[in-house]
Amino acid sequence: MIYPSIDNLLDKIDSKYTLVIASAKRARAIKDEGRLLIAEPKSKKYVGMALEEIEQGELTLVGE
Repeated sequence: MIYPSIDNLLDKIDSKYTLVIASAKRARAIKDEGRLLIAEPKSKKYVGMALEEIEQGELTLVGE
């Protein structure tokens, strides 16, 4: 099973394209800065961590 679920993520962000762009940008920021917005991520990969931040509502998009 994939975590976090795509259905849960699309409740937060309305477009798969926007979700991909936002998670990729956030993954790069996590890699460069090393700072997370969540306490204990389940994922060990940067994109997974970014998706977990989106699912938990810690990362939002400006303009939505």
